[in-house]
Amino acid sequence: MVTTRNYNEEKLKTILDAAHNAIVAVDEQGFITIFNHAAEKIVGVNAEEVMGQPVDEVIPTTGLLTVLKTGQAEYSQKMKIGDVMVLTNRTPIIKDGKIVGAVAIFQDISELESISQELKSIKELNRELDTIIESISDGVYITDGEGNTLRVNSAYERISGIKAEEVIGRNMKELVEEGVYSQSVTLLVLEEREPVTITHEIKTGKEVLITGNPVFDEEGNIVRVVTTVRDLAELNSLKQQLAETRKLSQRYHSELAQLRLQQLELDDVVIQSEAMQKVIKLALRLGEVNSTVLITGESGVGKEIVAKIIHRTGQGHEGSLIKVNCGAIPENLLESELFGYEKGAFTGARKEGKPGLFELAEGGTLFLDEISELSLNLQVKLLRAIQEKEIVRVGGVNPIKIQVRIIAATNRNLEQMVKEGKFREDLYYRLNVVPIYVPPLRERREDIIPLIYHFLERFNTQFKTNKRFDPEALKALERYDWPGNVRELENTVERLVVLTNNDLIGIDDLPEYIRSDEYVKTPSNIIVPSLMPLKDAVEEVEKQIIAKALQKYSTTREVAKVLGVSQPTIVRKMKKYGLS
Repeated sequence: MVTTRNYNEEKLKTILDAAHNAIVAVDEQGFITIFNHAAEKIVGVNAEEVMGQPVDEVIPTTGLLTVLKTGQAEYSQKMKIGDVMVLTNRTPIIKDGKIVGAVAIFQDISELESISQELKSIKELNRELDTIIESISDGVYITDGEGNTLRVNSAYERISGIKAEEVIGRNMKELVEEGVYSQSVTLLVLEEREPVTITHEIKTGKEVLITGNPVFDEEGNIVRVVTTVRDLAELNSLKQQLAETRKLSQRYHSELAQLRLQQLELDDVVIQSEAMQKVIKLALRLGEVNSTVLITGESGVGKEIVAKIIHRTGQGHEGSLIKVNCGAIPENLLESELFGYEKGAFTGARKEGKPGLFELAEGGTLFLDEISELSLNLQVKLLRAIQEKEIVRVGGVNPIKIQVRIIAATNRNLEQMVKEGKFREDLYYRLNVVPIYVPPLRERREDIIPLIYHFLERFNTQFKTNKRFDPEALKALERYDWPGNVRELENTVERLVVLTNNDLIGIDDLPEYIRSDEYVKTPSNIIVPSLMPLKDAVEEVEKQIIAKALQKYSTTREVAKVLGVSQPTIVRKMKKYGLS
């Protein structure tokens, strides 16, 4: 009897272990009584280790305890055991009307899930492809490698007048023979095995541009031919619209330039005189091109403002505008400042080297003020940078390409300096591509009063004052010649706002040399007022002497030598008196 029982149990175990699906059974207390080989593989434990153990400690999510409690079977339940996705059926074991256990059968569906996800992805890609093809404004016609029509989009139906159902599934040779098409780009592509483009008149009378492209598999066989169809009437219409848009854009650009011209009066520069309006209009026009510009004019007339206008309205306005005063930096430092240097180029150089101002101005504008102060050696390097559009750092050998607009400025007569051999002729002509002359204030007196009000408003805001000018004071200011030009006028207005006790600035508040009508001219054309404090007279004469010397000599070193002082002294006094 025992032998027969053992035989039957062994036979049942063999049958259960042979099953493809995992089988787990528990008694009425929830302890595991059956755990076949398939269950071992899914759960990752041996049957000997779990037999007689609580099922919820081995597989917490079997649901068998719920079945024991409710007596209700549960079918087709998805659950995850470790990394394995399974489908499970759970049923109670009932004997003599009493629940004596429960059994669960688990089917590994991980592979099916993977296939399902892949199928879902393919369907999603097909939907995306359909959406893309339908969104294309050109007609799209797709065939297989035998010329059988697979797909056309709605744009093709609209352009050709041929419905998709008329051609889908049909061969291109058949469609040509029936007269649906007089010529087939698809057949030409299949024959020549390369892209083909033709113009063709379709049955609706439209002239279209048709381009066919072959699609090859890994073995070099044509598996698809994708043809695009474009209505030439639409192309010609777009071309005409583009031409009209360009004309409109040019008109808007011109109008915008005029608006900018008006707005500039509210920003950096006040323009009332006809002379300055011509200067600003020329600057705005130069902003549209990338030519090198040379700005000339006396010290303090506003050459930097003109440079800013050209930069701000130009193609490189998003880049930096970098200014360098060629006369304020010693020659031995100016070269490394302009062109940069490589590591170890000289004693005191940074270990990693340093980019120069040309590199920092990349994509923008480099404003070289006092260009006449450049030594002949640096003039050669600047000429090369302008001509070749490349520089070489100090201590370096590799050229660096640059894309920088050059604007130069000077208060010297460069043409005369060329004759005297103090300025290179070839560099002069390179810089003087488009010259702009900014006239002094004495030649445009209409700008003096508007400039005074402009500066007065600025300084009233800055110093939180409410100063205003008496009409007689304004007349005297307008009558004065302003040898220091706009810079001198600005400094004078600031000084009057700061030092005048009353809100009304009268003629008595003005410096004596401005309010006096009588001037004494020295043989050297140095102008001194008839009456003024001695200290002010000395400073005025000093200022005019330095200004005269700057007009005659091309460098601050020459000026310093002639006047018997050091070069730093000249630079410092130029800054003090607003000379450049």
